[in-house]
Amino acid sequence: MSTIVVSHGYEADSDSVWFPYLRKMLEAQGHRVRIPNLPDNTAPRLAPWRTALRDCVADTDPRDTVLVGHSIGGVNVLGLLQQHDVNTAGAFAGAVLVATPAHVPAGYEALADFFAEPFDWPRLRRAAERYRLLTAADDPVLLPDPIHHVKALVTGLEATAVLTATGAHYGARPDDHIDLPEAVRLVLDCLSANP
Repeated sequence: MSTIVVSHGYEADSDSVWFPYLRKMLEAQGHRVRIPNLPDNTAPRLAPWRTALRDCVADTDPRDTVLVGHSIGGVNVLGLLQQHDVNTAGAFAGAVLVATPAHVPAGYEALADFFAEPFDWPRLRRAAERYRLLTAADDPVLLPDPIHHVKALVTGLEATAVLTATGAHYGARPDDHIDLPEAVRLVLDCLSANP
């Protein structure tokens, strides 16, 4: 049984957007799914969010764990992975980044703290066996151009990306509940590729 740990985004919680669907689908296949409610979700700060995520994965085996991040939650996942000691604990099985920005999106300067430390791409590539991205070309958050964010993450992480024509931010508001089978498929893809 594998563990999937989800880092939600700005103004979201464990019951937001596609998280209930992801939990239902993966638990039905015998996986453990953890979705911690990160502190101060309407005014996220890097240190408390990273600490809460680190506490949530502390008792997992990274080699059998997939990290999932939505929006700024994906940047939180990358921050955790950048600090992960691969030599001691081994690499995570994978990371799935959904609608994740590569830099501060226009209009979201309040989240700049999450990007204060530059991404250490070589260290990140070692911290997870594989990276999968899911982004919509019509995402209204990843401004000025969602494709620019995808290209930067694909290049830096050597990731595989799925780009959909529509989908917006995969949940326009945190209380939108949608099915997102593509996210489930990408998590399972990370697990099936696990040696």
